Amino acid sequence: MMDEKDIKDYHKLVDKLEKQTKVKGIKKSNKYNYMQGKQITDHETGKRVYEIDKYRLPSVTTILGATKNQDFIKKWKAKVGEQEAERIKNLSSSRGTCMHKFLEHYVLGTGCVDLTRIGQEARPMADKIIEMGLAPVEEYYASEVTLHYPGLYAGQTDLICNHNGMETVVDFKQSNRPKREEWIEDYFMQIAAYAMAHDYVYGSKIEQGVIMVCTPDLYYQEFKVQGPELRSWKHKFLKRLDMYHDLIHDEKERTTPMKAEEFNDRPDEMGNTRNTDKE
Repeated sequence: MMDEKDIKDYHKLVDKLEKQTKVKGIKKSNKYNYMQGKQITDHETGKRVYEIDKYRLPSVTTILGATKNQDFIKKWKAKVGEQEAERIKNLSSSRGTCMHKFLEHYVLGTGCVDLTRIGQEARPMADKIIEMGLAPVEEYYASEVTLHYPGLYAGQTDLICNHNGMETVVDFKQSNRPKREEWIEDYFMQIAAYAMAHDYVYGSKIEQGVIMVCTPDLYYQEFKVQGPELRSWKHKFLKRLDMYHDLIHDEKERTTPMKAEEFNDRPDEMGNTRNTDKE
């Protein structure tokens, strides 16, 4: 247990590190007046939704997660075992959350210190993204902002900014190993969904999506999507959105109790209806 001197030394170290980590940040532009949204868990479905203007909209990640092909994940879990798969997933999630926190504080120009083991792993990853990925960012419009497409979906994107002269949606990702483009189709659809929502609500013309990925051994990758390719990913996301609504509709049909008259109108094994009132 820490004594009083240790506690004072600890706070001095934290204060020193906070001063060292404070940066000027990225220039802020107030071009867009962003709406506020609240992320909640829907009690009926257990799914993550966003509450905006009294409407509840499914999150982009919920939509993509519910409609993705799970074969690869099932095979991976079978290979490493359920317990190990859960450990890796939780570690990756914690490290990713911490890395995002460092990057958000960098953009805002505020100090951030995390002396935990996860923090010490995530900090160099964030620094690599800052060095390699954020250098072309001239100004930003919003960091960790909730975006929505009225009546359809919502989500929180990492950064909306001017990147190399183009209005851009940026998403930060941590990965345990380098990625191939064919492995990250959902990342492209996520970017496309945010761009589509931003354009619709704020009248913008998002020209580019950039996915910035870093591994724990500091291997940096960047995936860009623009023009016709970005439009193509928008269409692909809308198809997944249709799939999601079909799934939700099917779930509701399976879980909604059948009314007595509906049951009686259904034919039995012999093809006769059960509703004797109509005879």
